[in-house]
Amino acid sequence: MAESATELSESRVLPADSPPLQPNSTGVPVHNLTPEELVAKAIAPVKKQFLRPPPTRANQNDTVKYTNERSSQQHSSTLVKEKKSKRQLKRERRQEKKSASHLCPEVAKSGDVSSCPYKDKCRFSHDLDGFKAQKPDDLEGECPFLSSEGPCPYGLACRFSGTHRDVVDVSGSTNTLRKSSEVNGLNKDVQKLLWKNKMKFPKADAKLKSLGLLGPAKSKMKVMVDKEQEGGVDSNNSHATNGNGCMKGTGDSVDESECSPCVPEENNILNDRPLKKAKSENVENCCSVEGDNAGVSVLEEDTRNNTADTQPAAKIDDILPETDGSLKTHPREKKLIDLREKLYLAPLTTVGNLPFRRVCKVLGADVTCGEMAMCTNLLQGQASEWALLRRHSSEDLFGVQICGAYPDTLARTVELIDQQCTVDFIDINMGCPIDIVVNKGAGSCLLTKPMRMKGIIEATSGTVDKPITIKVRSGYFEGKNRIDSLIADIGTWGASAVTVHGRTRQQRYSKLADWDYIYQCARKASDDLQVLGNGDIYSYLDWNKHKSDCPELASCMIARGALIKPWIFTEIKEQRHWDITSGERLNIMKDFVRFGLEHWGSDKKGVETTRHFLLEWLSYTCRYIPVGLLDVIPQRLNWRPPAYYGRDDLETLMASDSAADWIRISEMLLGKVPDGFTFAPKHKSNAYDRAENG
Repeated sequence: MAESATELSESRVLPADSPPLQPNSTGVPVHNLTPEELVAKAIAPVKKQFLRPPPTRANQNDTVKYTNERSSQQHSSTLVKEKKSKRQLKRERRQEKKSASHLCPEVAKSGDVSSCPYKDKCRFSHDLDGFKAQKPDDLEGECPFLSSEGPCPYGLACRFSGTHRDVVDVSGSTNTLRKSSEVNGLNKDVQKLLWKNKMKFPKADAKLKSLGLLGPAKSKMKVMVDKEQEGGVDSNNSHATNGNGCMKGTGDSVDESECSPCVPEENNILNDRPLKKAKSENVENCCSVEGDNAGVSVLEEDTRNNTADTQPAAKIDDILPETDGSLKTHPREKKLIDLREKLYLAPLTTVGNLPFRRVCKVLGADVTCGEMAMCTNLLQGQASEWALLRRHSSEDLFGVQICGAYPDTLARTVELIDQQCTVDFIDINMGCPIDIVVNKGAGSCLLTKPMRMKGIIEATSGTVDKPITIKVRSGYFEGKNRIDSLIADIGTWGASAVTVHGRTRQQRYSKLADWDYIYQCARKASDDLQVLGNGDIYSYLDWNKHKSDCPELASCMIARGALIKPWIFTEIKEQRHWDITSGERLNIMKDFVRFGLEHWGSDKKGVETTRHFLLEWLSYTCRYIPVGLLDVIPQRLNWRPPAYYGRDDLETLMASDSAADWIRISEMLLGKVPDGFTFAPKHKSNAYDRAENG
């Protein structure tokens, strides 16, 4: 595989007898336009000698199936499986695990059938001969665990087992070697408590009560209490209360015993608090303002109406007993985080995994952040969600990003993360535009509820000493920016930094980011609140421009620019346009594969997981156009690339937007794909899908 990649990178592909150029997707003949005209139409001005006709494909949809002889048979079997009951499918999965292809991990590690403690009750196969007979050939290269002390934790199941020095390991555990350089795993005992909903959050609950966010809220809550007393179960996602008035949301872990001692019953302070009544009136006022007085910002009106509410809350805080000294920590005693002038890799769903972050750290990133994790899933102890919080030892300045809809859910989550994880800061997502998140009241939906934003920031920052940062969009609706009217208050609520993405939720990724509005927000912020900008940074010139145009900006967050070319961090630090070769790009992909095998495993499952995330990443990297092929540099993020030849075969292959070609690249690094393999990109950005996006 390595030889074929070398041959691709050395061969030239500029045929003299190529067919005449065809119009691109916009219907305009690219070779007839000047570079300035192409830039005006948001088309990348590729040098004419590299242009080629657009490829013709039989199937134009994005889902690409890697065809083979069994595809038709597997399609028919899939239809049959869909008709089976869940119980039948579960039974079949158990039987499949008993097949020779699923060897017991303990047996694979030691090579001894008697090493498994479960013996005949083990759900995996112990047939060593059968496993060896069906195991595919080893992949080229060395086992990624050869450099570590001790043998490979996957033993016989490793796809590089031929390079092992010693396959016997009777002392070490499977995960010890693989995860030695990773932290933030979920403790099994804690996971069981979360499963049983018995985890206690004393700091979060005490802070929520002091803010008036954990008592009897609105009149509809009383109905829920009555339902609970009658034994009824509330099936929707809204918060319910227990007998002590503590709110319970989906995934929230609240015990009756932990709520009652927070406030003495004889004082009965929270039962007749006027705060909640005023708050409900303000909600009605917000609605009326939106309908009657469209010229006045809803945010300004909401903030003005709720100014009086802070007074009763302060009095209640004075009366409440101190249950934990950390709740009264002075802001100057809190841990600080300095993001100024640092290169910040944005939290990126799916592609921003731990191996990709390691690649970016090697290429110059200063700050990294884990993928967005949902609070309810973390509080339910879902292992797949906790995996998003893992941190590598090379990530010296690392944070996690969480997303939730209610102050109590987020406060308990940050307390749990503070107890179980090693992080430098916790970021709260208030800008995610995805429908499934917004419909639950989280993400960018919070932009329409400023008082809930306030409650979330105050509750989370008051629960833990770690810095709390937030990420927002400029607004929810197109043409109705509203973060600028909140930016002055966000710092006083307790946030250490805020990242402003210069697009609204309704806009998604269409059109360019509004950096003038980001500058406006940065200038309105207080001195102790760091404001970061985000949107369309794709070269060191973009970085320099934003920093010089607005010195008040602490730094800039880089998202899609890093997905398409992760060496952007090197370009910014070295202040140059890197005309990277196809061989150098392939070496970066090799690093990702090596990091992926160390993270997900070197067995069959780990190899295919690494391949999947490599393909997800390749669906972005194909948009990169080498510097040496452009008439105008640097490339802009919204430019649509025409069909072009690279300077060698490998560069041409990397420029393809066909999933079949991405699979070919993955086969250079991870061997042939399994029979019936299919791939469809999970995330599709509409950055240049429409003509008006220029």
